[in-house]
Amino acid sequence: MVSPATAKIRAVLFDRDGTLVVDVPYNGNPALVRPVPGAREVLDALRARGIATGVVSNQSGIARGLISEDDVASVNARVEELLGPFDVWEVCPHSDQDNCSCRKPAPGMVHSACRKLGIDESEAVLIGDIGADVLAAEAAGATGVLVPTPVTRAEEVAAARLVARDLAGAVGLLREAP
Repeated sequence: MVSPATAKIRAVLFDRDGTLVVDVPYNGNPALVRPVPGAREVLDALRARGIATGVVSNQSGIARGLISEDDVASVNARVEELLGPFDVWEVCPHSDQDNCSCRKPAPGMVHSACRKLGIDESEAVLIGDIGADVLAAEAAGATGVLVPTPVTRAEEVAAARLVARDLAGAVGLLREAP
């Protein structure tokens, strides 16, 4: 893993639920989307610095028949309406049992996002609220930053190399050294 202090960061990818927006399990209703405090400001600051932004999100509710791909697209559209445009979206519609290469902690969505952005994985950071987010980043060769919430397990916090209290703190860890 390249240190965020020495790497040129060209993109910050975010987990959606619990990281950018308040987690509503299997949310298919755009009216329930609520950004986490400070998310818009953090995203605007990254965009102003010319850093690409993206979302990588497990949505197993699709595989389970709890929500549709259209539901997820509607929720994602609402996220963009509230938080501004993202350069790339990656959604895994599979469940744990599908053994796909995209579902976090697998690195597939990170690889795909970086390919679409035309960057090397070492130039990307993935910020998320659970260990699977950090593991996906590291498996892809990107930097992972954990922003714990009440659902984050203590062992996930202990295992993470970079941990921040909130999104602003996570991005603060990424500032390039002078």
